[in-house]
Amino acid sequence: MSVENIIEEIKKLTLVETNELVKKLEEEFGVSAAAAVVAGPAAGAGAPAQEEEKTEFTIILKEVGPNKIPVIKVAREATGLGLSEAKALVDGAPSTIKENVPAELAKELEAKFKEAGATVELK
Repeated sequence: MSVENIIEEIKKLTLVETNELVKKLEEEFGVSAAAAVVAGPAAGAGAPAQEEEKTEFTIILKEVGPNKIPVIKVAREATGLGLSEAKALVDGAPSTIKENVPAELAKELEAKFKEAGATVELK
């Protein structure tokens, strides 16, 4: 199986399944995904102009708000998760809803979450 095939299979996973995969890989190989995240900002630290041109965002659900059901519906729409997975994601707030989202879609999803009464952050 090639690396490309593996990546294509990973793309089919839900966020919950991807999270489980990362944890199992960390345990199996004694590595941490956090190390890769730490290396990312260090490379861009010398070029603050790149931050202004950011084209992809991570959507983080900070607070659910008073009405959880509309937030779960938006989370399902944004992630493609099933009802129970989306509920678990919303119940686990603060949580990452989606990563590497194009700017236009990120703003659209941010508006939908705010309309549902949730507080989100784009990073």
